[in-house]
Amino acid sequence: MRQEACMTLLHTLTHPGARPGGTLFERQAVRAVIMRASAILLLYTRRYDDYSFPGGGLSPGEDPVSGLRRELIEETGAANVSIEGYLGYLDEYRPPLKGGDDTLFMRSHFYLCCVEGELGEASPEAYELANGMVPRWIGIDAAIEHNRQVLGARPASMGSSIERETWMLAYVADQVALQGR
Repeated sequence: MRQEACMTLLHTLTHPGARPGGTLFERQAVRAVIMRASAILLLYTRRYDDYSFPGGGLSPGEDPVSGLRRELIEETGAANVSIEGYLGYLDEYRPPLKGGDDTLFMRSHFYLCCVEGELGEASPEAYELANGMVPRWIGIDAAIEHNRQVLGARPASMGSSIERETWMLAYVADQVALQGR
């Protein structure tokens, strides 16, 4: 599957403190949208008390589909995955993680995926374990509501990715509703 043939910008987020006109550190990421009936497979992170899509950053030169499969095995234990289609990408301008650049630019590519059978044993990275990240099937509306409550309360523990994740969850819910008509 070639994503370049159907790349669509879904949304752009500019976080407070980002300076898009300055020097950028660029990161490419891949994320999976996996539904079963009205449930969606997400990662719950205890540290941030939020839900996010499984996936993560690509290594330089890594093929997006291979990277997505790697991330799904690591984070959810999902080994039997079929990638059904490319949904589009979301751009983010964030404050830099490290000194030297004005802004972190992240492009997250979203893929519609299907997982056959049960999830296997996840093998999360050390920071994911420390953050209490676990895969969960949850109703998409419940995940959106939960993340919106966290956004509304703005606790000190809130991560910066929750805005991206909540926007995309609402987008996916709208698309599911449109297809249900």
